[in-house]
Amino acid sequence: MAQRTLPVIQALRDTAQRLATQAPYQWGHMGSCNCGHLAQTVTRLTKAEIHTRAMQRYGDWERQIQDYCPTSGLPIDETIDEMLALGFSRADLTHLERLSDPTIRAAIDFERRNALRHNQRDDVVLYLRTWAGLLEAELLATIELPSLTTPTATLVAAGA
Repeated sequence: MAQRTLPVIQALRDTAQRLATQAPYQWGHMGSCNCGHLAQTVTRLTKAEIHTRAMQRYGDWERQIQDYCPTSGLPIDETIDEMLALGFSRADLTHLERLSDPTIRAAIDFERRNALRHNQRDDVVLYLRTWAGLLEAELLATIELPSLTTPTATLVAAGA
C-alpha cells in the first residue's frame, strides 16, 4: 500500500473532495478517471494534459502502468514518475483504477463493498476516503508521544 505520509494522505483526500464536489468524471477518459483524478492532484496538470500524455502510448491506465519505463521520456511516464515519487506504488495505481485493493475493500462495510463499482463517482470517493483513513490510522499508530512531566506535576508527585 502507498507510503503512509501526510502528502499521500492529503493527495487522496484532495482528490476525493474534488470528485465529491462534482469535478468532471468520466471513467473512460485518461484524465477524468480514477487515476486521472489522482494524477491531476499530484501533478497539477489538467485532465486534458493528462489525457494527451496518455494518448501517446496505447492502453488504459492499467496498461500504461504495466508498460511504464522511468527512462522512456514519454510524458505519461513522467506523470507516473511524479505519482510514484509522492509515495504511491504501481500496484496502488492499478488497484485504484478498478477499486480493487483487498485491504481497502475490507475496510468498507460488507454491503457497500459488494456493490462497489469502479466507474461510479461516489464509489471512487468512498474508496479514496477509506484509503486515506487507513493510511492515517497506520501513521498515527507509529507516533509515540513523549511523556509530559511538568514541574508542578513532579512536585505534587513528590509530596511537596
